[in-house]
Amino acid sequence: MQLPKDIKTKRLLLLVVSCSLAGVIVGGTTSWAESNSCLQASTVTSECLTQDQTSRTIEGMSTGLIVGAGAAFGAAWQHRHED
Repeated sequence: MQLPKDIKTKRLLLLVVSCSLAGVIVGGTTSWAESNSCLQASTVTSECLTQDQTSRTIEGMSTGLIVGAGAAFGAAWQHRHED
């Protein structure tokens, strides 16, 4: 079944946005949790003390955004070639 181009575009956009959002949430949460566990470790390193927790969380969120968008485009590409 062939869908109109407008619907295909909207589906791709929805896939990219949802995967990117999931990546932002997972990446930010992981970085934040890693920062907290670093500070609560029995031996705290100087790297742990010098890194800003906010910037580390934003780095994780941006990485998650890129990975999520890449995964969405990869899934769409694979689905396109299966048809």
